[in-house]
Amino acid sequence: MPVAVHPERHSPVIAEALSAAGYAAVPVPDAAAIAEQEPDAGWAALVVELGDDPEPGLALARRVRDDGGPPVLVVAGRARIASLSGDGFDDFVLSPLDPDELALRIRRLTGAPPPGGPAETARFKDLELNLATYQARVADRSLDLTYMEYELLSFFVAHPGRVWSREQLLSRVWGYDYFGGARTVDVHVRRLRAKLGEERAGWITTVRSVGYRFG
Repeated sequence: MPVAVHPERHSPVIAEALSAAGYAAVPVPDAAAIAEQEPDAGWAALVVELGDDPEPGLALARRVRDDGGPPVLVVAGRARIASLSGDGFDDFVLSPLDPDELALRIRRLTGAPPPGGPAETARFKDLELNLATYQARVADRSLDLTYMEYELLSFFVAHPGRVWSREQLLSRVWGYDYFGGARTVDVHVRRLRAKLGEERAGWITTVRSVGYRFG
């Protein structure tokens, strides 16, 4: 399935990693090209590589998101990522690129299962997480979660009843100091509660002066 990649002169590692994951990289200069070149089945994702001037790429990402387009993956250096709010894209990968990580994150964004092996699921009450396709359902409805929201929720489900500090969640879920610091955890918890709905928002409990507990 085709993946739109911006800018046109992107890193060859991106095209190679996408090809290895079973996707075709299609260079796109702007939003008009994304609309005009969109395949009948739609784009699998949009990959935006941020250079020294990130604003044009971020503006494109925001426009695609606002228009209900495909999920957006941003490629940027650690220093650049640290200065971003995270509102204009669904996930990111650090450069210099690790092809395997890029392929994994694209699969997660698009809901494609990894090669080989059956899908695994995790459950909590009437919540079900498909760990292969990164899909989530609660009762009879699907949850529209970003990659980061899904990662946090699946971590909570795997560790019910334990209290985690914001710093521990940043380290255990994202693996490093994510942009925004500890407040990023608060933002994602708030979004998860809203998406779970009023009846289930209480599954995530705030433990004052410490962090959060699930279950």
